[in-house]
Parts: sequence; structure tokens; C-alpha cells
Amino acid sequence: MDATAKQTEHHSTERLGWLRAAVLGANDGLLSTSSLIIGVASAHSSRESVLIAGLSGLVAGALSMAAGEYVSVSSQADSERSDLARERRELKEDPKGELDELTGIYVKRGLDAVLARQVATQLMARDALGAHARDELGVSPQMAARPVQAALASAAAFAVGAFPPVLLALVAPGGTQSLWVAGVSVICLAVLGAMGAKTGGADVLKGAIRVTFWGVLAMAVTAGIGALFGTHVT
Repeated sequence: MDATAKQTEHHSTERLGWLRAAVLGANDGLLSTSSLIIGVASAHSSRESVLIAGLSGLVAGALSMAAGEYVSVSSQADSERSDLARERRELKEDPKGELDELTGIYVKRGLDAVLARQVATQLMARDALGAHARDELGVSPQMAARPVQAALASAAAFAVGAFPPVLLALVAPGGTQSLWVAGVSVICLAVLGAMGAKTGGADVLKGAIRVTFWGVLAMAVTAGIGALFGTHVT
């Protein structure tokens, strides 16, 4: 193989931005909607009431996830822009000081002073702002904050996660909605946890158990609340 051939490597960190939003959204959609449906169904509500509760949870949750993710990532993007603007100004006003700063960063990472100076000089000659953004601020195009993308991904993931329990609330035989929603949701949570762990390069079994445990706990608590209030009402 030609030693000069270009090699492309893909690392888990390249997927962290969208992976975090997608896993969080799908898990929240599945867990919160299934728990809501189980809680309402456990209160001996009608099928229509359970279905309305599920659909309302899906829509409200998706919009809430989108808004929350947009605000959060927008704040991050604002901070990145502010830091880059300050760095751009410092490069213009004190280029030597910025060269010394970048050299110091490379020295701390293990390069000797002479080589660090050479590296810093060459990188700044090519793209001074990019070099400081990456090595001083930790900002890169791959990891840059994208508010709209994060918001849409969160909303879509939430809706996808919330769809199975809503569908089961519609088609499950009367009186068994809670059982069907709980059973399928546990399976989906395990699969979701395993997929998220595998995609992120973590232990698959640990990821599945972690997500499933908290999911079962949440559904059990809401079922108990629904049954308690349903008994008092009737």
C-alpha cells in the first residue's frame, strides 16, 4: 500500500454532537410518553383519554425538546462566536504575543521549544485564527455548535421515540394498554440503549441495562400514581 495514500479514519467523537441529541430525544420521547400513557391508563381512563394524552405528550415533548436544544446550543454558539471575535482582535493587535501563546501550548503538549515555535509559525502563517480556535479554544468545524440542526434532530428523535407507545395505545386491546405499552417500551429502551452505546463506542450491555433500569423505574412509578388516583376517583 502506498505510504502516501490518504487514509480516512472515523472516530466516535465525530458523532457526539448529533448522537447526544438523537439518543436523548428518542429516549425521552419513548420513556416520557409511555410513562404518561401507562399512568393515565392505570387510572382506568377511556381509550380516547389515553390516546389524547399520548398524542399531547408527543407533540408537546417534541416542541419542548426542540426549543430547549435550540436555546442551549445557541448559547454555546454565541460563546464560540464571542471567543473567536476576541481571538481575531488579539491576532490583529498583538500577533507576536499570540505566536508566543500558541508556542507555549505546543510546548505543554510535549514539543521542544524550537519545534513548537516552528509549528506555531507555520500554522499561523497558513490560518492563524483556525490554529488558535482549534488548539487554544477547542473549537473546530466538526464540533461547532449548530442550533437549528440540534433542535430538528431532538424534535424528530423525540417524535420517533414517542410513536410506538402512542400506536400501541391506539391498537392494543381494551384493558391491556398498560401491559402492551410497558412491554414494548422496555424492549425499545434496551435496543435504544444498546444502539447508542455501540454508536458511541461504549459497552453495549451496560448501555442497554442503564437505560432499561431507569425506564422500568419511571413506568412503575407512574403506573402506581395512576392506579392510586384512579382508585380514589372511582
